[in-house]
Amino acid sequence: MKAVILAGGFGTRIAEESIYKPKPMLEIGEMPVLWHIMKLYSFYGINEFVICAGYKQHVIKEWFADYFLHRSDITFDFTNGNRIIVHDKRAEKWKVTVVDTGLKTMTGGRIKRIKEYVDGETFFLTYGDAVSDVNILECLKFHKSHGKCLTLTSVSLAQQKGVLDIDDNDTVVAFREKDEEDGSLINGGFMVCEPAIFDYLEDDNTIFEQKPMRQLAKNKELKSFYHSGFWQCMDTKREKDRLEYLWETGKAPWKVWND
Repeated sequence: MKAVILAGGFGTRIAEESIYKPKPMLEIGEMPVLWHIMKLYSFYGINEFVICAGYKQHVIKEWFADYFLHRSDITFDFTNGNRIIVHDKRAEKWKVTVVDTGLKTMTGGRIKRIKEYVDGETFFLTYGDAVSDVNILECLKFHKSHGKCLTLTSVSLAQQKGVLDIDDNDTVVAFREKDEEDGSLINGGFMVCEPAIFDYLEDDNTIFEQKPMRQLAKNKELKSFYHSGFWQCMDTKREKDRLEYLWETGKAPWKVWND
């Protein structure tokens, strides 16, 4: 299976840093948050990725182009034909496809544009700005158990995200914007999608979290996998600083992999 990661937005709420690079490329512990997300999937055996790029997409492509060099010890031998000798190779077992899904394309449009890269198969989908210790395989197991089009991971946090109304069978019966009186179950991403998801996506202007999600809920094709553990998005400088602190102090709950 492949994991599709939405990484093309402008990151306007953290503009003081995203002005220089896409938000998924902002660093936690000297590695992009995108890398942290991919490491989680890789821990659970998911090593094929499709990155939906857009804003400053060249930064993502260039980072992966140099990833092998970033993670290895290198000798530059200028005395013998300008040779490069690679020592202690520490590359990942990843296959990464970076797709330019457009500068101003909305989330649903970005997903629609990568249809050919998921080969008509079930695929994972998440956002490039949130880390979690969610069990990816348990989410997949839950998804397969109900046979619906989309499973999203719900988390309990009072943030400005899409709010879920969920019945006793874990079916999302309504998907709407948060208001001040809401207490909390929100869409944390880390989704599993069936190919039928593309039937809900119209064009580049489709916002995945609006009409498609609402229609899926109306059709009872949207399920919730509840995650009670750690989840944190990185919308603001304050949230980024918190994640950086957790990483630097060795208290990062999302780091489930070994070095």
